[in-house]
This record gives sequence, C-alpha cells and structure tokens, in this order.
Amino acid sequence: MTAPQNDMDNTSSPLILALPKGRILKALIPVLKRTGIEPDPDCLDESSRRLRFKTSHPNLDVVRVRSFDVATFVAYGGAHIGVCGADVLMEFDYPDIYAPLDLGIGACRISVARPKDEKEDPAKAQSRIRVATKYPTIARKHFASQAINAEIVHLHGAMELAPTLDLASVIVDLVDTGSTLRANGLMETETIAEITSRLIVNRVALKTRSEEISALIERFRASLSEENISL
Repeated sequence: MTAPQNDMDNTSSPLILALPKGRILKALIPVLKRTGIEPDPDCLDESSRRLRFKTSHPNLDVVRVRSFDVATFVAYGGAHIGVCGADVLMEFDYPDIYAPLDLGIGACRISVARPKDEKEDPAKAQSRIRVATKYPTIARKHFASQAINAEIVHLHGAMELAPTLDLASVIVDLVDTGSTLRANGLMETETIAEITSRLIVNRVALKTRSEEISALIERFRASLSEENISL
C-alpha cells in the first residue's frame, strides 16, 4: 500500500533529513563532515531534548528520530531524505522509498538464535515454531522459505529473555558482536541478512524537488568516494 504524502513539493520549506538516534548517528558523524553538512552541535548529543535542528546548509533541517522510525518518516512525507538500516527497509518494504546509496556504516546482521544448551535446533526439528522478534515480517518470510510456520511473539526489546522464560523457542534479532547473546546463554544458528545503513529518499520528493535532493545524494556519494581514497 502506498503511504499518503505530505506537501512534498513546497519548495519554500526546508528539506528534512531524518537521522537515527544511537550507534548509527555516531557512525554518521564523519560521513556528515565529508558532505559539508553540519547540524547544530546538540544534534549529535544524545542527552539533548531537541528533535529538530538547523544545519550549515541554508535549506536543510535535520530531525532525529528512533532508528526504526526513519523509514516511516520518509515514506509518509515527514522527511524528504533519511538514513536507516537495511533491516528497517526489509521489515517495512515501503514502495514510496528509494534507497540510492549503501553508506557502509552500522554493519551488523539479522540472525536466528537459540539457547546454547538445546541439543537440537527447534527450527530444524518441527514445522511450527514460536519466534520472539521485533521483525515479524522478516521472521515470517525467513521461516516460510523453510516451510516452517512461525508464530510471532512481537517484542521491542529484551528478546534474549524469551527462550529462557519459555516465551519462544528462538529469537530473530539484530546482532553486532554477539556478546549480548552469549551473556544470556544463546547462540546464533543462522544469519538471515547482512545489514548496513542506507541513504533513503521519498520518491515523490525526488520528482518534485529533484535538483535539491539529487545534489544532496551526490554530496553523500562524493563523501563515500573520499573515504575510499583516504583508505
């Protein structure tokens, strides 16, 4: 279903760039510096209560939102452009979003994990399984591809507790180092997808404000080339 759009062709209003809170925002700092886009200093301060910030670009504002919400802000026209993980794009699959660039930051993976002390992998032992996750779409598709019917327990955090409390047999979650899994007696059994952060654009905005948005995309593209040269 196509998301309803805000007034995205109002060229007198600033372009809005949606950035995610947390670890991706920290990884974005050098990328933003190379693009020449400098938001107000407190934009990068997690303790700041403000959510919208001016930038060094005269017609560009930044909004700082939850990483899981960036794609929704862009798809529904609250922001023209944004940065989010490929996991979010996979989960929501908004047709209104175009993702022209892989920024190569925030690398991690979506994985299936289960208790280490289980002798048999429940995902391979039965045709129905209960899965704790904040990625219901990704989890269902993954297990359906293996002819397994996934009953989803939709959680927003503390997924690692679910198997130990008999809430689910396995979890599907974002994994970086795997230390949280190990600390809670879990082990990865499958990697569903490798994840990095992407630059995303609202398709309507790309048509109605093509020159401005294309210029921003090229700034980000050039910043990636500059990084590769420096390496």
